[in-house]
Amino acid sequence: QVQLVESGGGLVQPGGSLRLTCEGYGISLSAVAVRWFRQAPGKEHEFVARISGGTTNTDYRDSVKGRFTISRDNAKNTVYLQMDSLKPEDTAVYYCNFFLQLTYWGQGTQVTVSS
Repeated sequence: QVQLVESGGGLVQPGGSLRLTCEGYGISLSAVAVRWFRQAPGKEHEFVARISGGTTNTDYRDSVKGRFTISRDNAKNTVYLQMDSLKPEDTAVYYCNFFLQLTYWGQGTQVTVSS
């Protein structure tokens, strides 16, 4: 059974850091492009970052460039989202996904940036 499990969210002050983890089960994440999305209350899902399958090519939404870094650890079948210099507007539920005939989503992890 294919499954994605996110973790690492929490409450952090503005300017702080968090590292989100997306673990894959039943799928080799090294072979697929993995994306992070987020959804703030009352807003649509929005793309945050992507890492290509089989390479380390990445891209980001403009508002997180220079602050967020997506990476993968193939040995752990895991994709990370390192988030630095967090702002209140980064508050959202963060999800990872990939597409392989279907789109697979994790359950999400809450990130709250507040003083």
